Amino acid sequence: MLEEIIIAGFGGQGIMSMGQLLAHSGLHEGKYVSWLPSYGPEQRGGTANCAVVISDEPVGSPLVSSPSAAIVLNLPSYEKFEPKVRTGGLLITNSSLVAGKSGRTDIRSLEIDATGIANGLGNGRVANMVLLGAFIEATGILSYDSLIESLRKVLSADKHHLIDLNRLALAKGAAIVQEASIK
Repeated sequence: MLEEIIIAGFGGQGIMSMGQLLAHSGLHEGKYVSWLPSYGPEQRGGTANCAVVISDEPVGSPLVSSPSAAIVLNLPSYEKFEPKVRTGGLLITNSSLVAGKSGRTDIRSLEIDATGIANGLGNGRVANMVLLGAFIEATGILSYDSLIESLRKVLSADKHHLIDLNRLALAKGAAIVQEASIK
């Protein structure tokens, strides 16, 4: 098993937290992982992305040029990374901020109104967790239990009150994938 993931969006959307959460969860499950952040010139509001590699074998390089999956939260990231997803890969898009659907027929593409769902949960900042829940459900690469356990480690103690909200957002994302598979 090898998953090479790009997570991309604007600074402040929780891009790095998503990457850290995946990496920490992978370690929790005994997998080999790498996490490589990349920032634009600004932090909040500038571009941000990270590459996460999760594998059953040692990771040779943290660089990801042709991801098996991309989770994109804004239009500039979509334009940059949609063409780079390898054939047979997965593209998950926050349709709240990216209109339209990929025209590629060689990848699986999920468009999720993550910001709308997060706002419905009472906190727009968990849009990233909606998309992460969808990713975990679509790939099965990690368990929800390890994600929740890792939230306790990745989030600072003063944010632990948000764990239940994050759990709910993850579940909403997973449910979307489950419903899409039924139809």
